[in-house]
Amino acid sequence: MLEETIRALKSELPPDVELVAVSKFHPAEAIGEAYRAGQRLFAESRPQELLQKVQSLSASCPDIRWHFIGHLQTNKLKLVLPHVELVQSVDSLRLLQAIQAWANGHDRKVRVLLELHVAAEETKQGFSAAELFAALEQAVREKAFPAVELCGLMGMATFTEDERVIRRDFSRLQETYREVRARYPELESFKELSIGMSGDYSIALDYGSTMVRIGTKIFGARR
Repeated sequence: MLEETIRALKSELPPDVELVAVSKFHPAEAIGEAYRAGQRLFAESRPQELLQKVQSLSASCPDIRWHFIGHLQTNKLKLVLPHVELVQSVDSLRLLQAIQAWANGHDRKVRVLLELHVAAEETKQGFSAAELFAALEQAVREKAFPAVELCGLMGMATFTEDERVIRRDFSRLQETYREVRARYPELESFKELSIGMSGDYSIALDYGSTMVRIGTKIFGARR
C-alpha cells in the first residue's frame, strides 16, 4: 500500500517537483518501508527524533536524505545541522544568525529556506514580509551570512477547507518568492518554493511549488 501511494504521488507530481516524505511521529520501520519503495528524502520536525532516526537508519538506508521542517531552537543546532541537507524552517533573524555562527565554527555551508508566515493562525512560525526583506538585505548587501546558502522560501497555507483562502495564501508566497528573485538576482541558489502538504499539495502546484511536504497521505495518521 505504501509503495503504491509513493508511486502514485510521484507520477502525479511534475518532474521538477520533489516529494518530501514527512516522517515525523512515525517509526523508523515505516521510513524503512518507504525507503525500500524508492523514497529517499524525508523530513523531521523535532531534533531528538531526527537524531534517533538518523542513527537507527544510517546503516540500512545508506543514501537516505533528511530535511528539517520544524521550529528549530538555537540550542538544538548541533543535533540537526550535521545530519540534514536542508533546513526548511528558518523563521527568524536570530535563528539565521545562530546558524551562521554554527556553520562558521564548523567550517560548513548550511543550506536553508526562509519561512514566510502568511497563514491566519498566529501560532504558526515565520518571517513577516518586512522581516524577510530586512534579513535579505543583510544577507545580500552586508554579506552577513557567508556560511549560509539561501535556497528559497517555505510556507504553509491557513488550515481551512476554504480553497479561496488556501489559494490566497499560496499566491502571496509565490508573489514574494518572485519578488525576491527579481530584487536579488545575485542569489543564484534561491530556487526552491516549498509549499503544499497532504491536504493542499495539488493546489500548491498551481503556484509554482518545487517541493511538497507530504506525511499523512503516505504514512497515515500520526501514531
